[in-house]
Amino acid sequence: MASGVLAFAESVGGKLKKSAFEMASAGRKLAEGLGGPFSMFVIGAGPGEAAATLGRHGVTKVLTASDPALERYSSDGYSLALAAAAAVADPAILLLASSAMGKDLGPALAARLGCGIITDAVDFSVTGGKLAARRPVYAGKVRALAEPASCPVVLSLRPNIFEPAAENGGTAEVVPVAVDLSGDRIRAVVTAIMAPEVRKVDLTEADIIVSGGRGMKGPEHFHLVEDLAAALGGEVGASRAVVDAGWRPHAEQVGQTGKTVSPKLYVACGISGAIQHLAGMSSAKCIVAVNKDPEAPIFKVADYGIVGDVFEVLPALAKAIREKKGA
Repeated sequence: MASGVLAFAESVGGKLKKSAFEMASAGRKLAEGLGGPFSMFVIGAGPGEAAATLGRHGVTKVLTASDPALERYSSDGYSLALAAAAAVADPAILLLASSAMGKDLGPALAARLGCGIITDAVDFSVTGGKLAARRPVYAGKVRALAEPASCPVVLSLRPNIFEPAAENGGTAEVVPVAVDLSGDRIRAVVTAIMAPEVRKVDLTEADIIVSGGRGMKGPEHFHLVEDLAAALGGEVGASRAVVDAGWRPHAEQVGQTGKTVSPKLYVACGISGAIQHLAGMSSAKCIVAVNKDPEAPIFKVADYGIVGDVFEVLPALAKAIREKKGA
């Protein structure tokens, strides 16, 4: 009978993403609630190093799959691999991050296994061996409580919500998984990945984000946003209007049609707070809004608000932060 949790550890270029360690801590908590075993699954050309890293972060069992056809992501290949791992682990819950990859992989895996799926959860609980997960709906205005009718179930968690597993110096048992990729089982093959400009940290994994909106009045003023982000040690984001105007790249767009982020600190500069933007950042731990309009909707979700001109406030904030840091 299915029990426990199998979590997918996402990696890029053989390096584990931050979300993998978040899935490690969340998965362990889920498994404890279910009273079943916990294991993780790594896909890649050489997953041994990733498995050892997970072992040092408290994971005691790591399933691995290695095949040249799995060097680049494809929904067919990765869902086949995860289905094979599920056949070995027989989990009640298949856990993965609600990242760009996870949003594509989760439904493909659920379809392949013929099971249910709960996506983009921001909280969960296990009572009497039964899972209940909360997920934002209606552009984040309310949160729905979802309970699977049967198991197994695919569960995806929003990145940057759960605390990553800490390193404890442990080791993991490594279990290779055989995956049948013969014939035309992989119908679409990724031949190349055209990577955009490399960011220090993906927005979905950033702890601090400073975003600018139309209130910045032009791309030539975004250096103020960049300067504040640098002072805070964060990343730069933007509203859809800014991206549509060509002021900033799409990779920086936060909102319903951009990135969904959950940083510890989100600073909204000259952003009015349209519902489409709020859908992408309302789960931030702390929201600071800077806007000259005291009636701007962004202030309704902000923990702290500054009513003022961004061209005066942002330089003052950056200066004060650097002085506080002693820089």
